[in-house]
Amino acid sequence: MTKMEIGLWSALIAACVGTYICRAIGVKLAGHINQESEIFRWLSAVTYAMVAALTIRLIAMPTGLLATVPLLVRLSICALSVAVMVSSPKKRLVPALLTGTALMLMYSISI
Repeated sequence: MTKMEIGLWSALIAACVGTYICRAIGVKLAGHINQESEIFRWLSAVTYAMVAALTIRLIAMPTGLLATVPLLVRLSICALSVAVMVSSPKKRLVPALLTGTALMLMYSISI
């Protein structure tokens, strides 16, 4: 084994150990967390804000292959997917995701 291979394996093992230690601490502390606390609600709000910002970035300023799709098409597919989601009283996510995927596939085939 070369020094580089040993270094790569060491880095992989260290990353795995670090990840599992953090997970174990999280599992241990999970029973002591009040989900209605202000800090937990703040973390939840930040998480939703980050997901929303990344989603908007993907739609408005995509990179790669998605950048070849015109903005109007991306916005229309997004609007139709949201309409499918809110049309159901249970606000189902899977049908909305399938709608968006199917519409994007139909657009790609029509080109």
